[in-house]
Amino acid sequence: MSDERNVAGGQGATDETHETRGGQQEEAEQAEGMRVVTISREYGSGGGEIAARLAARLGWELIAHEVVARVAQHLGVSMAAAEAHDERPESRADRVLASLRALEFNLPTAQDVPPLLEPRDYADALAQVVRGAAAAGNVVIVGRAAQVLLRERRDTLHVRIVAPPDWRIVYVMGRERLDFATAQKRVQSKDTDRTRYLQLRFQVHVEDAHLYDMVLNTGAIGLDACVELIAHTLDAKAARLRLPVEALGPGEGLPAYPERPRDLPVPDQPAES
Repeated sequence: MSDERNVAGGQGATDETHETRGGQQEEAEQAEGMRVVTISREYGSGGGEIAARLAARLGWELIAHEVVARVAQHLGVSMAAAEAHDERPESRADRVLASLRALEFNLPTAQDVPPLLEPRDYADALAQVVRGAAAAGNVVIVGRAAQVLLRERRDTLHVRIVAPPDWRIVYVMGRERLDFATAQKRVQSKDTDRTRYLQLRFQVHVEDAHLYDMVLNTGAIGLDACVELIAHTLDAKAARLRLPVEALGPGEGLPAYPERPRDLPVPDQPAES
């Protein structure tokens, strides 16, 4: 009996594997030409989970925190040194240390003390890693300013995941086993760091809708539904890759209005008494 169950289970697992691979191949064919999806997310919005599910559905590589490991390897520094700069703005201490280093003081130090990792060095290495992953293709990249570093690539879909703050706090409480106050502080700190990082490093605001092809609110749409919408939009953008840039835009295929649209009249302002 046990052997029969094992055989039946093995066959079922094989069929399921074939079905999964077949679905991944079909998805890949539909999104042919598209090479990257970037996922920007508010902390606690479920963006990382959506990215993982999307990568599994597409059969693509998920690139999230391992970016830090690649940057550390590229620079020859420890993970701890790289993590100190991950999606965080340059602090006042960083600027002070950089200034001291620039003065090249001949201070007596142990030879085994690693060199300081400057924020600009980390940012340059991060850009190389992200662009290298995009060049390899078939990747879902979570955060790390990818929506800015890859904004000139037409074969990339840029997605922003948001949710109401209270719901994000509840999400973090459940996922990270934190009390309300600690979760609230963590959400606020993470959001502030990511916002300031993009502002200081790239002079853009993370909430600028023009950085993204779509913005999804997980307070209104479930995670699986978000994955479906992203996959569908990936196919839709892939279908437009053949169009020249000048043919893109909301006016594609639309005729001119039969007559000039009229502006709504501006009501008279009440006279001040």
